[in-house]
Amino acid sequence: MKRNLFKLFVNKLLAYPLWVKQAVYYRLYQNMKENYCERYVIKNIDSIFSMHVPTLTFQGKNELWDKSSGLDSNIYSFLKYVHGEYNILEITLNMFLSLEEVAKYYIFCLEQNYIEAPESDEIYAMAGFIAGKFPTGDYFLKNDSITLSQLDIALAEQKKMDDRGQHELIGKVLVRLGYITEENVRTLFKLKADARKRFVLNPAIFPDSEQAVTDVKKLEEEVKALKKENAVLKQTMAKIIDMVKKYDD
Repeated sequence: MKRNLFKLFVNKLLAYPLWVKQAVYYRLYQNMKENYCERYVIKNIDSIFSMHVPTLTFQGKNELWDKSSGLDSNIYSFLKYVHGEYNILEITLNMFLSLEEVAKYYIFCLEQNYIEAPESDEIYAMAGFIAGKFPTGDYFLKNDSITLSQLDIALAEQKKMDDRGQHELIGKVLVRLGYITEENVRTLFKLKADARKRFVLNPAIFPDSEQAVTDVKKLEEEVKALKKENAVLKQTMAKIIDMVKKYDD
């Protein structure tokens, strides 16, 4: 398993003085506000898909060890990280994939009963939406933003518009009917667009303390070994010098 890259990154930020963290937080908030993503400033970790830690089922563990289904290697890599109790964000970073790709593996493993279903409706809905399994209306239905009857009304309204030759996206229909806000739709599609991008976090910039201690110990052992070799070399040289002196005499 690779190091917890995101944890190293966050720990680096948390080590900054409070006045620096305050400035960073403000800039991040302003950026999210400018991109109409204020609602994704979420304080409840149970509602964030990227922070979700999947759990292997008994069937998932068997498949990981036996590989009896002959699945794609990325599926087994995904299951391996799940077994290591990594969250979705860490799995994404360590596999060098996009969040969309990992969401597809997540949904596949969920459907195959390799991982347990999440307790949060938002996590399940978001994973399915990012993976392309749930259309917009189903996403808002599954996270309890709208009811089934409201979705049916919106779909019926969409069909009326289609019959008139005036197609309207279901998200816009839901907004027009007052079931959700325009911001809900805008931020949702912003997140989905960003989920397609791959993000590489360079671990070399954020060395962790454990790694630093390991490096120091390794260097100390190397120095100790060199000192021992040097002592042996000195003894050998002394013997050679004595032999030369005896030969000269």
